Amino acid sequence: MKGRASIHRDFSIAQIDDRLYSAFIEHMGRAIYSGIYEPDHPTANADGFRNEVLDLVRNLKIPAIRYPGGNFVSAYKWEDGVGPKEDRPVRLDLAWRSKETNQVGINEFARWAKDAEIEMMLAVNLGTRGIEEARNFVEYCNHPSGTYWSDLRRSHGVEDPYGVNMWCLGNEMDGPWQIGHMEAKEYGRLADETSKAVKAFGKGIETVVCGSSNDQMPTYPDWERQVLEECYENVDYISLHKYFGNNSRNSLNYFAKVEETGRYIQSIAGVIDYVKAKKRAKNDIYICFDEWNVWYHNREEDSKNWHSWDWPEAPALLEEDYNLEDAIFVGGLLNEFIRRSDRVKIACIAQLVNVIAPIRTERGGKAWATSIYYPYQFASLYGRGTALNVSVDCPRYDEAVAQDVNYLDVAAVLAPDGKSITVFAINRSPDEAMELDLALHGFDNLKLIDHQVMGGDSSLARVANTCAEPNKVTPRKGDRLAVGEGALKGELPAFSYSMIRLSVG
Repeated sequence: MKGRASIHRDFSIAQIDDRLYSAFIEHMGRAIYSGIYEPDHPTANADGFRNEVLDLVRNLKIPAIRYPGGNFVSAYKWEDGVGPKEDRPVRLDLAWRSKETNQVGINEFARWAKDAEIEMMLAVNLGTRGIEEARNFVEYCNHPSGTYWSDLRRSHGVEDPYGVNMWCLGNEMDGPWQIGHMEAKEYGRLADETSKAVKAFGKGIETVVCGSSNDQMPTYPDWERQVLEECYENVDYISLHKYFGNNSRNSLNYFAKVEETGRYIQSIAGVIDYVKAKKRAKNDIYICFDEWNVWYHNREEDSKNWHSWDWPEAPALLEEDYNLEDAIFVGGLLNEFIRRSDRVKIACIAQLVNVIAPIRTERGGKAWATSIYYPYQFASLYGRGTALNVSVDCPRYDEAVAQDVNYLDVAAVLAPDGKSITVFAINRSPDEAMELDLALHGFDNLKLIDHQVMGGDSSLARVANTCAEPNKVTPRKGDRLAVGEGALKGELPAFSYSMIRLSVG
């Protein structure tokens, strides 16, 4: 199988916002408790956070993290998580039918985020609460001193404000499962007024309004239209959520869902443009794809459990053992975000630890990287800069979710200093290697810096990293590519993901 591609230095898509490689963590399952926070763990620091988990997180270079939810936020009282820990109430979390001890709240999480070198992106409760509580939360976090809420923060040992600039206006408010679910116009009005209140705290604050929970919702995409018609001039982003699976055990159909995601993004971009034109607005709104990941391995069984269990504390929930196939798919999805970086400015892998996550932990024991950790890490480290157009000519296939799908999936990013280019390449074929001929125009002195590859054998599609065997699916050094005559040539193994770095003049 042969695949030809072409890149030109001057043909770019957009400057990539670093926040395209952000993450999400929710008070759900073991994401917080025994995930990032376990005071009795041998590696716990003075604040109770697991240092070996922090190391894995730091190695991802995550720019921003969305917190504290998720469905959890729609009944959350942020005030429960501040002040002396012994005085904090234990609450029942209706979203995941579990107990919330509130031992981690905004101040603890802020210290963890600082240690992890991640900017916070906070969500406010617009399910059971509203403008007043959101305003108070922002004042607590962002105002220096001299007011009730800012001085309360200072009394809790935090003198300097956090200066949080990204605020999510609720979560999945289109979903009937959401506590406080609303109709589109009702939510749009509330989001508009809440955004104005939040932005009154100073310049630089950005807000994210809820779009559809997924592109299969019966109200999609009219939900986006109605919401934006109410709040377009006062918000900055609209959120998209989508989770993926391969219940049919058809790898090619699974990989084609990347194309389906591209259509989702394109459709919402069209809605944004329509509302902007209709309102004669001057501002632009971008997409915040703030929940995405693979979620299907344990989904049915987990759903039975959490709908029936008796309010446990930090139960194991949505703990997916990701395999090689999932890693290749996640690499493709990240490629699509790069190709759509003119519209998608923020994206958050959901979630970060234990709950459908690139990082897993054993309670009291080890932490390890799942298979999807690596393509996410490569994109975060080397996918920053300018997204370049890639012209691809290769064999194609048809599946249920999309037709004319390329076997060769390529995205390319020129580094901010212009001295290197990174190519993320996937051969989706289960059984045929891809003979690659990638022409690079407008670049001088091409040199291959690094080639890391995952996969190469579809018979290993279901192999996963586990606590007992944490290194079953990891990148290895590639040796089948070379540079010559202004092109990158060689072979991409079947069923593989590659990260290729080139120095350029």
